[in-house]
Amino acid sequence: MTDKNKKIIYYIATGLLTLLMVMSSSMYIFKHEMVQGFFTQLGYPTYLIYPLAFAKILGLIAIWTKKSNTLKEWAYAGFFFDFVLALVAHLAISDGGHWTAVVAIVLLLVSYNFEPKGRVA
Repeated sequence: MTDKNKKIIYYIATGLLTLLMVMSSSMYIFKHEMVQGFFTQLGYPTYLIYPLAFAKILGLIAIWTKKSNTLKEWAYAGFFFDFVLALVAHLAISDGGHWTAVVAIVLLLVSYNFEPKGRVA
């Protein structure tokens, strides 16, 4: 696979992941009451909603800006844990929401594995 193809795959996966996280964060902020109901149903504390929305935006910034590899790695790790916890929570209550988490995990793994080389030190 050529570097050009890898970059295309990276940008498509990262772009779709970004759309998913922006939609999620905006729901957390603008539809707070609805999200509170989801968090309560999933057994998560509702005080995490705003910090998670903020963390998702910061994670996207860390992935898209190539300022620090450490921050980028932490962002990928944070998203991975968030998506795995969402997957397990949705599977536990059998609400069908686990498919979004599966898609997010796949997009995250593709984005991470196809990230163009030449990382910042």
